[in-house]
Amino acid sequence: RLARQRMSKHATPAPMGMASIVITLVTCALWGGNPTAASFTLQTLPPIAIAGIRFALATIVMFVWCRITRERIWLTRQQIVPVVIAGVLLFVQIGTFNLGVWLSNASHTSMLLNTFIFWVLLLEHCITRADRVTGPKLAGMFIAAAGVAVLLVGRTASTGDTETAGEPSLFGDLILLFSAVVLALKFIYVKHAVKKIQPGTLILWHDVVGVVLFAAVSMSCEQVAWSDFTPTAWLGLLYQGVLVAGLCFALQAMLLRKHSATQIAIFSFTTPLFGVTAAILLLNEPATWQLGVAAVSVAVGITLVNWKR
Repeated sequence: RLARQRMSKHATPAPMGMASIVITLVTCALWGGNPTAASFTLQTLPPIAIAGIRFALATIVMFVWCRITRERIWLTRQQIVPVVIAGVLLFVQIGTFNLGVWLSNASHTSMLLNTFIFWVLLLEHCITRADRVTGPKLAGMFIAAAGVAVLLVGRTASTGDTETAGEPSLFGDLILLFSAVVLALKFIYVKHAVKKIQPGTLILWHDVVGVVLFAAVSMSCEQVAWSDFTPTAWLGLLYQGVLVAGLCFALQAMLLRKHSATQIAIFSFTTPLFGVTAAILLLNEPATWQLGVAAVSVAVGITLVNWKR
């Protein structure tokens, strides 16, 4: 009976205090700044090589994390296939993400990639049945979709059929939307796979699979010179590999031990806002009214989709 009481007490999510809120907002800010860091790196290095180096750094971080938390390092035979599938999804998603940032810009990336939350909802409603589309969630999806439409139509109207240097392309934006769909698929698959594999172990080895695929494609299709590794490129890679792929995972894992996923997810509406702000301040990207409408619409949509009474 005492054991049951302890388990029940541990299972009840604790209310989020100021410290947990600050940590959650830090992870959202770091994730929001990821497209800006990728843009700095893409100025000197090819996209697939960047992805390989980023997740090589993330692999080191995850190995240290698994040692600290004493999670299993080696895989069983039954765990190899799920890890390979997750690694292939990682390869497709991050590859299209970097390519999309290269062809678009950080502001558009911050909003279009964060639409993955709506794709998760649709996939879980139609396929896994793990979540259902309610009135507020449907309203959130329509609001976010309207904001994205304003962004895409406004870009097309302002640039016409020709693309000018430094401006996002429609093709790049569509690649980013595809990357968001793949991210949603990966999110759902990892959610299923962690029932059989510890999270740290899964992330560690799916990073390894991704690095192998990125290295193979980059060596066959890209030219990378060590002289291209400028201090700015290294800082961008360290940000993406250590802070985003490493520290963010550790902080979120720590938060999930005390709070529910819903309590944490409600703060994700700030991610596109942080992303757009970082792009405007650090990359001098234009702050258009279409960008503002899209950012607020996506933020409101994310809030409605995650909101629970």
